[in-house]
Amino acid sequence: MERTGSLSLDRDTEHLAHHLGHGGEHHHLTGALVLTLGFALVELLAGLWSGSLALISDSGHMLTDSSALALAAFAAWLARKPPSGRHTYGLVRAEVLAALANALLMLALISFIGYEAWQRIAEPRSVDGGVVAAVAFVGLLVNLGVAWQLSRGERTLNTRAALMHVLGDILGSVAALGAGLVITFTGWTPIDPLLSLLVAGLILVSALGLLIEAMHVLLEAVPEHIDIEAVSTDLGGIDAVLSVHDLHIWTLSSGQIAMSAHLDVRGLDDWPRILNAARAVLHERYRIGHVTLQPEEAHHET
Repeated sequence: MERTGSLSLDRDTEHLAHHLGHGGEHHHLTGALVLTLGFALVELLAGLWSGSLALISDSGHMLTDSSALALAAFAAWLARKPPSGRHTYGLVRAEVLAALANALLMLALISFIGYEAWQRIAEPRSVDGGVVAAVAFVGLLVNLGVAWQLSRGERTLNTRAALMHVLGDILGSVAALGAGLVITFTGWTPIDPLLSLLVAGLILVSALGLLIEAMHVLLEAVPEHIDIEAVSTDLGGIDAVLSVHDLHIWTLSSGQIAMSAHLDVRGLDDWPRILNAARAVLHERYRIGHVTLQPEEAHHET
């Protein structure tokens, strides 16, 4: 004889809504999108006029960020949808898909910057340093404002992905500002593509980290901060639990961890107490909110 114990649907739905049904996240992302897209167009025109790869690259970065922020805002809106008969967890994974798309966009942009910088190092071009420095300084202020706005929202994987893009924009603005000042005072134009490569390298580290994290979630890997052996040991230490098997732990979305396991127990009559004890251990020690446990009565000689 087998029975299944789990947290109630109402509790799960409430927990999902608490972590992912945030209208504030959507508001912060939308405001950041408007600011980023508007200045990206200004920076693109200034880069074409001045001949600066640093400005053009940063503009391309900001245009990519606009797409990234649009994806993030759309994902935040989807994540607010309640569970349905077909999507029983709701659409909480939308933020993970958006983060994955953002990381891939960043890698594509880095490839473009690298190729264009190599061309300009081989054949230097004239650059108007004064225009570059002025536009980059304004861009730095805009990006700092966007980063501040995003940092006030919910720190989900989705908003972290968007914030990563904006931090890359800040680096791009600093590099463009430095390039403009160097060119203005020394006339050394190779600084423009060299600083673009430096920024591309810094962004690459963050993009790869985000890509790996998103892939771990999609592949339902055990969260890095959880030791699955420790979880098994703690469950097995509950009175009347003889063994634990078929243990699975995965991430639904930011702040939402799910787990399922089979527990061999001495008798099913004591299952309500075992289930409550297991819930308490998993919540207090590991912050696992969605738990499904399957009891199996062990037939051992006493």
